[in-house]
Amino acid sequence: MLELIEVIKMPRSAREKSQIGIYHVMLRGIDKRDIFLTQNDYKKFLHYIELAKEKSEISLLAYCLMTNHVHMLLKEGKEEIGDFIRRIAVGYAQYHNSTHGRTGHLFQNRYQSEPVDDDNYLLIVSRYIHQNPLKAGIVKNIKDYRWSSYNDYLINKNTITDKDILEGYFINTESFIEFNNQKNYDKCLDYEEKKRYTDDDLRQIILEIIEIEKLPLMEIKTRNIVLSRIKNETGASIRQLERVLGIGRNIIQKA
Repeated sequence: MLELIEVIKMPRSAREKSQIGIYHVMLRGIDKRDIFLTQNDYKKFLHYIELAKEKSEISLLAYCLMTNHVHMLLKEGKEEIGDFIRRIAVGYAQYHNSTHGRTGHLFQNRYQSEPVDDDNYLLIVSRYIHQNPLKAGIVKNIKDYRWSSYNDYLINKNTITDKDILEGYFINTESFIEFNNQKNYDKCLDYEEKKRYTDDDLRQIILEIIEIEKLPLMEIKTRNIVLSRIKNETGASIRQLERVLGIGRNIIQKA
C-alpha cells in the first residue's frame, strides 16, 4: 500500500501551469447557489462532461458533484482546460435555466484551479475529491455517495472516469479502497475563499507566531503543530506558504 500521506465567460488571465498536465478544478454556483436541484440535474451534468470529453480528449481522473459546486481532476488533452470547463458550463447552464425556469448566470464566472505537479499530490487530491461528501456529513461511507467517481474504480467496466492513471498507483482494488478511506486532514482547493496577502504581509503575520528560520530546526511533531496553526490562522494557500516559509508543499500538506 502506498504510504502518501450562463453562458459563462472564462477570464483569460494566466493560470499556473502543471508540470505533468494535471489540474484540480472547482466550478461553483454563483452566490453559493445550488446548481443541482434534482437527480436528473446530476445526470445531465455528467452527460455534458461526456460530450466535452469527446471533443477535447481531456481525461477525467476523478470528480465529485456536490449540491453547489463540482470538483474535477483533469489531465490535459488537445483542448485547454478552460475551454473544456466552458463547454460543460454553457451546456449545463442552458439546460438548468430552461428546466427550472430561471435566467441569468448559474456559475461563478471564474472557475478555480490548481496545478498537480507530483505523484504524491495527485493521490492526495483524488482522495480529497472522493471524501468531499464524507467530510460534508452527507454520507457515512464514501461508497454510498452516488455522484462521485469513487465507485467507478470499484467496478470492472467502462465509465465516464478515465481510470488508468490512478489505478496504476495501487496493487489492487483493496489498496485503492484503503487509501481513499484513510482518515486525513487534506485541504486542497477549498470551497471557501482563501485569504489573500502579499508575501511580505504574510511573512509579518507568521513572525507573530514563530521565527521562520526556526522551523527547519524543529522536531517534526512540533513543526507540524506550528505549520497547522499557521495554515489555520492565516488561511493562506499552501503554495504561498511554501514560498514564504521555504518549506516544501508535501511537508506543509502532511502537517
